[in-house]
Amino acid sequence: MSDRRAQLMARIMAMVVIDEVTGCWIWQGTTSGSKGRGRGYPRMKIGGRTVAVHRVTATHQHGYIPADKHVDHTCRNRLCVNPDHLEVITHRENCKRRDAAKDEG
Repeated sequence: MSDRRAQLMARIMAMVVIDEVTGCWIWQGTTSGSKGRGRGYPRMKIGGRTVAVHRVTATHQHGYIPADKHVDHTCRNRLCVNPDHLEVITHRENCKRRDAAKDEG
């Protein structure tokens, strides 16, 4: 792992509390707010740009994520940034999973 990537992961881990029961890495920092389509997702600045933390950790573990792909929280927790709980999927699959989760809850 490069120095830059290690430093970035250290920054992220400094803002995380690990839930011992679920294994979720719960983000304690800034989120995207409470309104709009992307509400409630972890955010941080990298090089002056605001980025989604779950996409950063997913990229760190899984590699490049095409712009047309979504990162799904398999744990259903938007604040989780654990890459083991994140899966790169299509928009269609993301919608299916979202709807199924609504039906369950």
